[in-house]
Amino acid sequence: MPANRSTSDRALAAISLLDLTDLADDHSAAGIDRLCERAAEHQVAAVCVWPEHVPRCVELLADSGVDIATVVNFPQGNQQVGKVLEETLTALSDGATEIDVVLPYKMFRNGDVKPTAAMIEAVGDLVAPPGILKVILETSELLDAGMVRSAAELAIGLGADFVKTSTGKAQGGATLDAARVMLEVIADSDRTVGIKPSGGVKTYDDAMAYLDLAAEVLGDDWAVPATFRFGASSLLDALLVQIEMGATPELSPSQEGEEP
Repeated sequence: MPANRSTSDRALAAISLLDLTDLADDHSAAGIDRLCERAAEHQVAAVCVWPEHVPRCVELLADSGVDIATVVNFPQGNQQVGKVLEETLTALSDGATEIDVVLPYKMFRNGDVKPTAAMIEAVGDLVAPPGILKVILETSELLDAGMVRSAAELAIGLGADFVKTSTGKAQGGATLDAARVMLEVIADSDRTVGIKPSGGVKTYDDAMAYLDLAAEVLGDDWAVPATFRFGASSLLDALLVQIEMGATPELSPSQEGEEP
């Protein structure tokens, strides 16, 4: 995204890249209704919810243009393959259009690459186009930049449409350092792959830092909903504040203190 755009324009563009998220442990049906209402009102890219809320989101977001993402093997990445595949099939049949699957990062960290790959490949086989497969690397749990790079390369090699930094549940979330490594792997790929910073992206400045990084690595016009998402719950409010501030004209010194 070009850095010379106005603050309000950049904030509005960032909203279009948002996966508005409710993955709280105390999630409620009422909260999901409000989430979908806000998603449709502000035309975010998608909502991201627990699997049991997918049918309600399908109902509420019909014809809105907002996609529906859900999570599997979430959040610890240690479920049995059979259970994960069952969850994935149910979510897809319920109407989910995007599946965010947690890479079995503990196995991967321990060098068990083959079973890690088997999980991602099996889920990916179920997510037929135009469905979107996002693989959550949980970068804060990986040991170093080299391991982040290897995890991203594995996920992309197995067909991931997006690589996602974090679940938001582990100690630590998205970092610019991890995102840079992931973007470099994407740049080296021979197909279009997106990135989803998630976990701790809460402010306008946070969002712009990731968009500026994406522009640096892959060009000003690269970050669009097909290639870039923010996974966040509170970021929408922060972006709306920036838009509101940009829409409020500044008073000249002679106007300050005047009655409206």
